[in-house]
Amino acid sequence: MKDLFGQALWDFYHQKFEDPLLLYNDYDAPEEVPPDRFFDGMELFDELEDFALEHTQGRILDIGAATGRHALHLQGLGADVTAMDFSALCCEIMKERGVGKIIQEDVFSYSKQKYDTLLMLMNGIGLAGDLQGLHKLLLHLKKIIAPGGQILLDSTDVAYLYENTEIPMDKYYGEISYKYRYKGVMGDEFRWLYVDQQTLTDVAIATGWICQIIFEDETDAYLARLQLV
Repeated sequence: MKDLFGQALWDFYHQKFEDPLLLYNDYDAPEEVPPDRFFDGMELFDELEDFALEHTQGRILDIGAATGRHALHLQGLGADVTAMDFSALCCEIMKERGVGKIIQEDVFSYSKQKYDTLLMLMNGIGLAGDLQGLHKLLLHLKKIIAPGGQILLDSTDVAYLYENTEIPMDKYYGEISYKYRYKGVMGDEFRWLYVDQQTLTDVAIATGWICQIIFEDETDAYLARLQLV
């Protein structure tokens, strides 16, 4: 699979970014992805991010860390944080930026250590792909959560995308198909999940977690804390 996302971030970090990074979807026109968003420092964190980072505790695993923006902030506060991403290019960027602990791996295949906080910001839960994947992921994360630990994740109810069109009947409406395009190359299709609060709560309960919504904003985004029953 072509890592166009990682390549675009790598080029931006090394001042070689010229062509836009485009994200094609199955509901509207393609969007331009601004790579600088993934390098923002603490001063540009939004309220949800600030709230989540303030509620991390113990040994932290930042899943889907990309450029390490959250991990670097926590590391600067003296937290015991490890950044995880499956992209080799993203991991190299994090290394160059000074992230101390980095794991290049797909979280679905990782089970080596246990953590007190599993952090999945910027809709990191989306890597589940669909509701079946979410069920599988929440079962798997039990293997790497320490006793009394927590998952902190944010997502958005994207029902608003279908205000002027019919909600798909053949799948959950938050299962979106995407493709990146960068430097004239079209990437492979992948699915990304946005999950509404009630559906997340239902899947959490079905997989043995308690789900609390601990922050909401005016854009239909929310932050959830999951803990084992």
